[in-house]
Amino acid sequence: MLSHLCAATQTLYILWIAMAQVAGHEDREKTTALKDLLSRIDLDELMKKDEPPFTFPKTLEEFEYAFNEYGQLRHIKTGEPFVFNAREDLHRWNQKRYEALGEIITQYVYELLEKKCNMTKAILPEGYGVMVLNPNENYLEVEKPVQSPLIPSPTEPSDEPAEKRERKEDKEGKKKREFYEKYRNPQKETETERIPIRENGSSEEHVLYVWDHFVSKAAAKNVFIMAHSYGGLSFVELMNQREMQVKNRVCAVALTDSAHNIWLQETSKGTQDWMQQHCCNWVSSPEPLDTPLDPMLPDCPRVSAGTERHELTSWMSFNSIFMFFSDILEAKESEEAEETSNTVTTRSSSLKSKHQDL
Repeated sequence: MLSHLCAATQTLYILWIAMAQVAGHEDREKTTALKDLLSRIDLDELMKKDEPPFTFPKTLEEFEYAFNEYGQLRHIKTGEPFVFNAREDLHRWNQKRYEALGEIITQYVYELLEKKCNMTKAILPEGYGVMVLNPNENYLEVEKPVQSPLIPSPTEPSDEPAEKRERKEDKEGKKKREFYEKYRNPQKETETERIPIRENGSSEEHVLYVWDHFVSKAAAKNVFIMAHSYGGLSFVELMNQREMQVKNRVCAVALTDSAHNIWLQETSKGTQDWMQQHCCNWVSSPEPLDTPLDPMLPDCPRVSAGTERHELTSWMSFNSIFMFFSDILEAKESEEAEETSNTVTTRSSSLKSKHQDL
């Protein structure tokens, strides 16, 4: 009886294993078929079919937004802040709308910098981009782009066949037209190849270019830098590339929610020590403004920006940053005055000793 039961149990066990294997095989086949089906579906194309056209207003007024007396962007009719999800389940359309409004606000800020802060626009070489500079009286004039020796002037003889040269010029002209089209119509849906700006293809390259062509040649005695988010990473890269120049020219650096990492960016011990003395990072935190926070890396002190919102860290710490700059400048001027006084005293003592010797 017992042996019969054991045999029956073993048979059921083998049958159960076989059924489980068959079921598992069927599930794998279904999963493979589903993956194959999904791989054939172009989700982007499906989303595009249901999307409205990427046509957006050209001005803040047409967007029905305006800045109030506190500098806050508010809807003209409802008074509500900007809403990203203007249309549910249309993330791409909402993103393009957000970018279109962002371009309008960028131009608005440029106008404020020019009108309210007496700044001016300086065109980078070849007219690819625009940056804003303060036209101080002692500022070095912006360099004029030098014609590349690789592209002969129309008036100069060239060994290159005319037909080949024309094709090259047409190709270059097309690239520039595509870029300007993107610049004039940022809200237009263009999924073409990105056109890099010469020597400014990334944030790091741009910061290095601005340093080499503008800041390092400026007659300004005291240079201060403020960098937000990825700008902090770009600044540290500048330190890696131009360490001694930065140390000699820059008085202080204010970072806000900086994305830098001295270990991943392989900064030198000298750079880390300099950042400890001349930098401060205001980070998003629930703590009150300027509350010291535990350091995460051995580079620069971290304090609270008084907000947990990344995009508000610069604005919330604005006054603290300029107080930090003022304190650094006062300490520097006091140190220079003391050195000058010591130099004068030493020179006077030396002359007195020489007179006594005579």
